[in-house]
Formats: sequence, C-alpha cells, structure tokens
Amino acid sequence: MATANDKWRVYLLRCSDGSLYCGATKNIEKRLAAHNAGAGAKYTRSRLPVKLVCHSLEMSKSEAFRLEHKVKRTRPERKHLLLQPSE
Repeated sequence: MATANDKWRVYLLRCSDGSLYCGATKNIEKRLAAHNAGAGAKYTRSRLPVKLVCHSLEMSKSEAFRLEHKVKRTRPERKHLLLQPSE
C-alpha cells in the first residue's frame, strides 16, 4: 500500500532560454504554476515561461531526491531518458 511519502515525482522543465531545470515535488501542477508565477526556484525566475518536459513515476521522497541528483549530473540531451515512466 502506498503512503503519503510515496507520492514524490522528479520533473524536468524547459526554460525559455532552452535550458533545462530538474526538481522534485509532490504536486507537479502546483509546482509548475509556482515556477511560471516567478515563485519557484531562483534559476527559473529569469527564464520564464517554463514548460514541463517529462516526469517520473511516483516514488518515495528519498528515491526522488536520489533520482533528481542523478538527473542533474547527466548530460542535458540524456536527462529525459532517466525520467520517462516505464510501464
């Protein structure tokens, strides 16, 4: 049975300058709205608007932060490959 801690996702955004931003959240829609309102991460505030590229499946908080770290260390052209949900 899934718990509240197992509802984290890692997401990848494309910024207006073409760069990518990776983050982790429990609510992607709310976080995306915050980014586009200028209330998200400092990195995205000057690169608006941002668009959701892809996200992971639901996972625990610790798994999400580990995956986020891994994505941030991956080459930009390969980042989305780590987040495509597998069936």
